[in-house]
Amino acid sequence: MIKINGEFFDYSQIPLLQFLEENGYNRVTIAVERNEEIVPKSTYDTCILQDGDIVEIVSFVGGG
Repeated sequence: MIKINGEFFDYSQIPLLQFLEENGYNRVTIAVERNEEIVPKSTYDTCILQDGDIVEIVSFVGGG
């Protein structure tokens, strides 16, 4: 199980980029933290989510 934004998902051995695409995230407007470390956008396709990972995905919101 992988915990993403407080919810558990029955994924393991899935590339982060695949998870983001399957769940409708726009990788241009988000930041991802995995196990308390920021994941560089350039590694989303090679970052493999593992059982027990804790992931936080935040979206940027404009405002003034």
